[in-house]
Amino acid sequence: MPYAVTKDNVRLHYEEAGNGTPIIFLHEFAADHTNWEPQMRYFSRGHRCIAYSARGYAPSDVPPTADVYTYKHFYTDALAVLDHLGIAKAHLIGLSMGSYSSLQIGLNAPERALSMTLAAVGSGSNLENLEAFRKQCRANAEQYEAIGSVEVAKATREAPSRIPFLLKDPRGHADFYAALARHDAKGSANTMRSFQGGRPSIYTLVEAIRKVPTPALILCGDEDDNCIEPSLFLKQHLPAAGLSFFPKSGHVLNLEEPALFNEMVERFIALVEAGRWPVRDPRSMMATPV
Repeated sequence: MPYAVTKDNVRLHYEEAGNGTPIIFLHEFAADHTNWEPQMRYFSRGHRCIAYSARGYAPSDVPPTADVYTYKHFYTDALAVLDHLGIAKAHLIGLSMGSYSSLQIGLNAPERALSMTLAAVGSGSNLENLEAFRKQCRANAEQYEAIGSVEVAKATREAPSRIPFLLKDPRGHADFYAALARHDAKGSANTMRSFQGGRPSIYTLVEAIRKVPTPALILCGDEDDNCIEPSLFLKQHLPAAGLSFFPKSGHVLNLEEPALFNEMVERFIALVEAGRWPVRDPRSMMATPV
């Protein structure tokens, strides 16, 4: 079983397939590397594809203390996987937590990103409710420790942003939550407490975001209420961003609508590689009478 090793000696399990320009997939909180299988199979036909499980997600290591689960650890872990594989630059494809880490790479190591796909990004960023969100993250962490992943999965499988997945694909939804029930409870608690509950809101990063020239595709389900405003915010401030909403869709876009997700991302990557995804032309932002 292959592993990359981080600077603080955490082993991260990864899988790879295909040849060509590299793509690395960064998963969400409720997922792991296996949830990118529809994309690994599709994009590996023309690209070198890498999916890995974050720290805290077996078979990657599960460090025992929450202080090594910060957002900085998570985005530098992605870079550690690329370093292990000798990859200087890659297309970054993230969902939710993975999108936040992809954005942080764009902010802190833009030379490593050929592009960023930011799907279901920005939940928990609202500044008015930020402290309440962080308090809820701490409570969720305690819940994982008290009752375990099996019971948490039962309690969360009908969260509002997951209902569209349930309605469209009950079988896929059931498989997703069966996998969540197998997650390491301590790893999930530490991730919830430090990453989810400790990351800066994207709204506090606006000046840095405005300086990121990396081509970006923002994808959002129109029924993923907590991500709609952050997606619009990123479209407004990322210089080379495009935005697409998936109709009647929730949070788990890559599994809920795999064909549409793959089509949108494939077109985006093709345009980036052809040099046809530029920074927004200032003329398109001029307020002129029609």
